[in-house]
Amino acid sequence: MSNAALITREPVINKQYKITANRLVVHAASVAQAVEVLDGLADVWPAAHPVFVSLYKLVPTPDLLEWIAPSNAMIEIPTQSIGHPLTLQLLPQLQANGVSLNLTWYQPDTVLPPNVPWRFVIIDAKRQPLPADPPGLSLAWGLPDVPSFKDAVIQGYDGASGWFFLRGIKTDGKLAPSHAQIVRLMNLVRKNAEVKDIETVLKQDVALSYKLLRYINSAGFGLMCEIQSFRHAVTILGYEKLNKWLSVLLVSASRDPSAPALMQTAIARGRFMEKIGAAFFEKGELDNLFITGAFSMLHLLLGASLQSALDEMHLPAGIADALLGGDGVYAPFLKLACALEGFDAKNLTAQAEALHLSAEQINRAHLEALAFADSLQFG
Repeated sequence: MSNAALITREPVINKQYKITANRLVVHAASVAQAVEVLDGLADVWPAAHPVFVSLYKLVPTPDLLEWIAPSNAMIEIPTQSIGHPLTLQLLPQLQANGVSLNLTWYQPDTVLPPNVPWRFVIIDAKRQPLPADPPGLSLAWGLPDVPSFKDAVIQGYDGASGWFFLRGIKTDGKLAPSHAQIVRLMNLVRKNAEVKDIETVLKQDVALSYKLLRYINSAGFGLMCEIQSFRHAVTILGYEKLNKWLSVLLVSASRDPSAPALMQTAIARGRFMEKIGAAFFEKGELDNLFITGAFSMLHLLLGASLQSALDEMHLPAGIADALLGGDGVYAPFLKLACALEGFDAKNLTAQAEALHLSAEQINRAHLEALAFADSLQFG
């Protein structure tokens, strides 16, 4: 596993706090190895948004041309390698192939090759202010929290790349009435209450009913028929599967400006845990893995402490143990999902080796989870 190439990610956020691109960072020993990994993921490539592809510390070389890049892929060229002969040889060939190019770690004194149309320019906002005339759409990187993103937008940045939206949000309140209503629904479903009793609660909020059916009928779920009502959903899915979709409903109930990015991240975590856990758990338990991942950000989404949010629910012990104590059977899978959201390939490798998972298993589940989260169209 130590020599295997793994992919981590960070999101690209626009001024409306929505994820508009996924930035994949390939931790490989060589460009040829990165190409091999990317080639093997063509069938699970997330297609809903642009995908930035970073080779991390590697110098981009013509070996990259062996990869048939999907139409939504954008190759990142770091300024540190912009003058390298092999990178200069690569650039016109990528342009000839119609591949979009992004420039990373741009500084005002960077000498750029002529006639290269840069789509996005990633700037380390910790080290310098926004340059006067960046050669593409400017993205701030390294922002510490949500307030710093607001400042970056005021400065003129077009967006940002990173996980800043996980920090700087108050989580000391109580569940809002709309959130409590969904929790009530979840508890009724978990208790196998009568369908008419659950329908009565749903009828009190038509918007909730609409959103629930929209998620269930989403492309990511892959049903053979369209669900027309809650009663129909119970017939087709059963109560256990409905808990999963009610968890999606709760995650998507926030009205915070940062919510769209948080929602997508939460669902990507849950879907990854569900996919990667299929080799370890019985089918009936996979929904619990999904809920664990999705609820790992519940305090940020609902503005309430995780303890107070979970106190209102009757969740299986395994979910609560993982979320509140970081232990139990689901905890290693949550740690693995979180390790995908950073640049620390060593930590990701350690988490994977603890579960005896291969890089291929992790990379495929990772990209499948991104595609699934994108399909739900939050916001």
